[in-house]
Amino acid sequence: MKKTAFLFPGQGSQTVGMGKDIYEKYDFVQDIFDRGREVTGIDLARLCFEGPMAELTETVNLQPAVTAVNLAFLSILTREGILPDISAGHSLGEYSALCAAGVISETDTLKLVHHRGELMHREALKHQGAMAALIGLPIEAVRELVDHTEGVVSVANHNAEKQIVITGAPEPVKAVSEAAAAQKAKAIPLKVSGAWHSSLIQGAEAEFEGILQSVSFSPPAGPVVHNVTADAEQDPKSIRALMARQLCSPVRWYDSVLRLTAEKVTVFVEVGPGKVLTGLVKKIVDRDYPCEIYNVNDLPGLEAFLKAVR
Repeated sequence: MKKTAFLFPGQGSQTVGMGKDIYEKYDFVQDIFDRGREVTGIDLARLCFEGPMAELTETVNLQPAVTAVNLAFLSILTREGILPDISAGHSLGEYSALCAAGVISETDTLKLVHHRGELMHREALKHQGAMAALIGLPIEAVRELVDHTEGVVSVANHNAEKQIVITGAPEPVKAVSEAAAAQKAKAIPLKVSGAWHSSLIQGAEAEFEGILQSVSFSPPAGPVVHNVTADAEQDPKSIRALMARQLCSPVRWYDSVLRLTAEKVTVFVEVGPGKVLTGLVKKIVDRDYPCEIYNVNDLPGLEAFLKAVR
């Protein structure tokens, strides 16, 4: 039997119109968006299907919006009897992965990402931040640049072997970007409203930990590879603690995908909007590694995947 991993996207994968075609086809998908509106007070259907993009991209809106689309596609696959052997999600997407593994309910997933977005937005207003993607340097070289730069700057995401996102205060991020460019790397400033996964949003961590305590966590029905450790965890209390740490810790996506290949995953399915994660998987896995990669991000993609696995 082929071993299947569901991968769930996070911020950066959003598009206006995401999820509309499945919303119009499946009543139970409409129920997920209705529940999301009840939990968050946000008209997620209007936001996802009509935008505008500027409003959709605000982190307070984006986090529940992307999550609702992730959960909508997941619900279709689940009803078709297709379950992952193992799951992972990129930053925000890790909450959808926990839901896929039965650790948290759909309603609690929407509740958590809503509060997470509110708290991250609050801290971003207090502390101006910036992020940049550095392409062409290995993680050790980026860490050395970060360590030798004054001010708040750190690694936010290790997305692929030589694709790393840094985060922090604007000037230190700029300094590291210039130093990386001097080493022939490509430095791309990101359009974000805060320094995600940095100490600048640490003021949200204690409060978010309290919110996590208010939600029931169950043992996972299948492994979830966590961003913080690039490893799986069985104990619900430990999973809850990892999700609190995840807010300000680096996303170890490169190591997570390597872990999936070590677990002999041969079918990678990105469940949710965009193609960011499948693009990263293609960069990370060896060319001779036997695998199939699918995007379940719209009705044609869903139908193509269902046809392939039936």
